[in-house]
Amino acid sequence: MAPHVHFITGNSNKLREVKAILEPEIEVRSLPIDLEEVQGSMEEVTRSKCQRAADIVDGPVLVEDTALCFNALGGLPGVYIKWFLSAIGLEGLNNLLAAYSDKSADAVCTFGYSEGRGTTPILFQGRCPGKIVPARGSTRFELGWDPIFEHDDKTFAEMEPEDKNKISHRAKALGKLQEYFKEHVAGA
Repeated sequence: MAPHVHFITGNSNKLREVKAILEPEIEVRSLPIDLEEVQGSMEEVTRSKCQRAADIVDGPVLVEDTALCFNALGGLPGVYIKWFLSAIGLEGLNNLLAAYSDKSADAVCTFGYSEGRGTTPILFQGRCPGKIVPARGSTRFELGWDPIFEHDDKTFAEMEPEDKNKISHRAKALGKLQEYFKEHVAGA
């Protein structure tokens, strides 16, 4: 029997990506619990969310935090990308870099896993280098910043989901989680 995790997300696209990458080796159960996010580094934000989720669920939990780091801006907007995107949109994100020749950016995904209440969360981080470009591909809101993040001449929004799931920041972080499960979790 495959081990399972309760993935704490209300984002159906993230859930779909995580299930596509982890299953069937790790069963992903979804719980849309709204967790308060602390301010801090990627690691601090993820660790805090994971601990809160583990205390609520009292079982194996997985949380995720995504950052989009513009190199010209010293890593901003970083973990605050969700709030920047909702406030200024895709065009506004592009405009943040208008005065800079450096359009490079890193997409960073940090997953936190905890076996349950009272256990220390373990973090798994993946990075994907790219650059910020004018929106291309689908610009549906639920795709977030995918239309402006280009990796290997295609934006994430222009990629087929299967192709994105092979190279993305999320895929790299989940690959590390899979390795951990193979070595440390029974049934994996």
